[in-house]
Amino acid sequence: MGLTSKTFLALAIALAVAFFAATVWLWPRLARRSASAVFGRVGLLLATQLTVFVSVGLVANNSFLFYGSWADLFGQKQELGVVTDHAAGTAAAKNIVRVGVQRPEGVRSSQPAKGGRIDKVVISGRQSKIESSAYVYLPPEYFQPAFAHRKFPAVVVLTGYPGVAENLLKGLRYPRTAYDRVKAGRSQPMILVMLRPTVAPPRDTECVDVKGGPQTETFFADDLPRAVSDMYRVGAQARNWGIMGNSTGGYCALKIGLHHPDRFIASAGLSAYYKAAEDPTTGDLFHGDQSARDRSNLLWSLDNLPRRDSSFLVTTSKQGEGNYRSTMRFIDKVKPPAQVSSIVLDSGGHNFNTWRREIPSALDWMSSRLSEN
Repeated sequence: MGLTSKTFLALAIALAVAFFAATVWLWPRLARRSASAVFGRVGLLLATQLTVFVSVGLVANNSFLFYGSWADLFGQKQELGVVTDHAAGTAAAKNIVRVGVQRPEGVRSSQPAKGGRIDKVVISGRQSKIESSAYVYLPPEYFQPAFAHRKFPAVVVLTGYPGVAENLLKGLRYPRTAYDRVKAGRSQPMILVMLRPTVAPPRDTECVDVKGGPQTETFFADDLPRAVSDMYRVGAQARNWGIMGNSTGGYCALKIGLHHPDRFIASAGLSAYYKAAEDPTTGDLFHGDQSARDRSNLLWSLDNLPRRDSSFLVTTSKQGEGNYRSTMRFIDKVKPPAQVSSIVLDSGGHNFNTWRREIPSALDWMSSRLSEN
């Protein structure tokens, strides 16, 4: 059974209840001072506490999807090696390989032309030399004859750190939300490329091109759009591409959009922060290069980099988020021809529930900024 399986969760809860009931029922019989009675009491208490702990942990993980599988929980790399076929014109030669297919959760139809499709892919960066798995959501229109010759806008969607890409499908429900927004007439059909910013696990590279290390910014800004545009019917111009994410993914999205307006016309940061973290999870990102450190500070970049015709969306809440003041500073520093929009909740913490409240409007906003061809 999988880590996020509802059956496994139900079994864990049933065991916790059973051990609790057994403790209450058997405790009078184990009240004696014999060694066997003492060991019996200790065993029941440990079993009850362990099963309760496991049940609470599973409920929390199923709600927030910290870990998507047993392999992810125990730090085991899941992807098998991918054979790359270098024959001209193949998808593999274009540095993206499809390794699985599934339908969006909550969409009843198994026909792609009615419910869309999610491809699990492996993207290999030509310049960055980074390889990362991702999920690509293709809307139903992608498979319909009326749209056979249409190129679709695409949005890169990033999780936080140390989240997994499955969070975007299950916990934050991006594909289902995108599907519903199109059905409601609020958004145009868009392709979503969903992955985590941790492309060199377990290191948090903060989407920086690390000297002598992972070239994460190059992967997201150059390799990924090129690979996806080669594989799918997506335009290759900046007006065809957006990037968004939450927390660390939000910082990365705003950073990539700010630094690469030639690649992404719009970027959205949900509960983002505005300068690269530097802690044990990141290691030494800048190796004493102050100019690189300054560039990773988005507020500094707004003051010092040339102004371009880009669109930014930032989100925060007046109560519950720690980024309210820095978000207001970001908004104040965006000057024409760039544009900035915001979602400011009265209250909302740094969690999935808050982001689920923001994602529908954020997708509508992104849709209004992107062009199909």
